[in-house]
Amino acid sequence: MTKKTNDALSRSDRVLIAALAIVLATASAAVGASLTNHAAIAKLAMAKPVSIKMDPAPVVKTLTTDAAMNQLLAEHRCLSEVLYYEARGEGDKGQKAVAEVVFHRMNSGNYGHSICAVVYEGASHPGCQFSFACNGDLNREKDARAWTESERLAAEILTDQAWRKDSTGGATNYHASSVSPDWAPTLEKTGQIGNHIFYRGSVSHSRDS
Repeated sequence: MTKKTNDALSRSDRVLIAALAIVLATASAAVGASLTNHAAIAKLAMAKPVSIKMDPAPVVKTLTTDAAMNQLLAEHRCLSEVLYYEARGEGDKGQKAVAEVVFHRMNSGNYGHSICAVVYEGASHPGCQFSFACNGDLNREKDARAWTESERLAAEILTDQAWRKDSTGGATNYHASSVSPDWAPTLEKTGQIGNHIFYRGSVSHSRDS
């Protein structure tokens, strides 16, 4: 591939990032209320990911289907929710660490195939992977300022504006430092960030906080 082609792809990537940022900033606010129906989110989570292809040229093609738009918005909301409910008091660093766990799980092949599938795994019964998904927290009123910050950070992570590094050492599990789950000794501890202790490995039906 020539340098000229590489430059074109780089420009195209930047346009895509900017476009997604605008989409998430505007459309999420407009349709977010409809996605408070978590049954609908769960349905989207179980659906196969929609492939969004990018033309290898400076101009990026727009999203052409409602399914692709809905999936993008659902993924943003699911990531925002896990950041908010699991680590809203941990600052950007702590929330990014939780996001890393979601992505590590998604990439491992042992969990869901999308952010929503990972976040809401087991949400229909006790023992869900992320406790907020099945303990009633979703029915409580959100702190508006903290929720806005989680939405912002989720959008930045999804558009690669928030630098994602492996600060958790490939962690796929974590728990609050105030608890000692029985699965913790069976995994490899990778470190602690804020009030969360992180582990690498796989545990069936474990709670993560």
